[in-house]
Amino acid sequence: MRRHGHGLVLGKFYPPHAGHHHLVRTAQDQCERLTVLVCAASVESVPLADRVAWMREAHPGAEVVGAVDDIPVDLHDPAVWEAHMAVFRGAVPGRVDAVFTSEEYGSELARRFGAAEVLVDRERTLFPVSGTAVRQDPVGSWDFLGPAVRAALTRRVVVLGAESTGTTTLSRALADHYRQRGGVWAATGWVAEYGRRYSEEKLAAARAADPAASWADVSFTSEEFPVIARRQDADEERAARLGSPVLFCDTDSFATGIWHERYMDGRNAEVERIADRTRRDLYLLTDHADVPFEDDGLRDGPQLRPWMTERFRAELERTGRRYLVVRGDRAARLEAAVRAVDGLLAEGWHFTDPLPENR
Repeated sequence: MRRHGHGLVLGKFYPPHAGHHHLVRTAQDQCERLTVLVCAASVESVPLADRVAWMREAHPGAEVVGAVDDIPVDLHDPAVWEAHMAVFRGAVPGRVDAVFTSEEYGSELARRFGAAEVLVDRERTLFPVSGTAVRQDPVGSWDFLGPAVRAALTRRVVVLGAESTGTTTLSRALADHYRQRGGVWAATGWVAEYGRRYSEEKLAAARAADPAASWADVSFTSEEFPVIARRQDADEERAARLGSPVLFCDTDSFATGIWHERYMDGRNAEVERIADRTRRDLYLLTDHADVPFEDDGLRDGPQLRPWMTERFRAELERTGRRYLVVRGDRAARLEAAVRAVDGLLAEGWHFTDPLPENR
């Protein structure tokens, strides 16, 4: 039975983790309504808007609000406490009946709100994780992170290239390689090329109308490419929310722009806008020179491969995307790709330090 009217959960959520979510769920169970206040300092590298969005997604039954709080914490200074309370009351102006925390300052915070204190899992026995631990070692804390945070932190690796240059082979091999490492890596995801499925469906539709139809009888319009790009991004985002700290993609919406250029003889501004909305961390460009052309019924021929390889390379350079050209046989390509991905992962995740705290 719910014992409190209006409850409050307050924190940085930098980033949110399972302990935070347990705290919020516990508060929701005990309150008629709950406000979650996300406080972010300007020096922190995860935007306040992102943290608010993540908490709203995880707890749709709570009211989640955000506030910028650039005041360093000093639990022993009444003036500092009052400065923080001005921020808190500005974001949550109404009466608060209960304050739910897992922190040592919970009793003083509750007293200043004139509310009851509810301490939840102070020793972190149910979920042995903290925001500091996540920032220091996201991989080691991966199991404590929700889908939205995983999607934001996942290192996204895209394999792209001209027709019949081994993009699917390499991207699948990479996903298998990292899954075999076990542990958190066992869930490493792979995203298929939606454009190929779309092309297969177009060819099937053409053959339904004319059984003798071939790939040469299939045509595209410019308006189809944003549809392909959006679906490719949606598939990627879905996989990033469910997988390990690295995700492998057989092409992406950036590559869709080059394919538009190939079929429509020009760029598509909408596809480029779609591509720019999603961060990718590394591109692996499969060179055509070492791969014999194979016609699978959805390809036009080997003559365009050098042009496409160069266009991919030129656009990757022009837009400042990080990339590596992979060459040689399958084993050589996989070895070079793994080395590049391991280097990317070794760079870690860079969170700026929060403001200093005197506890």
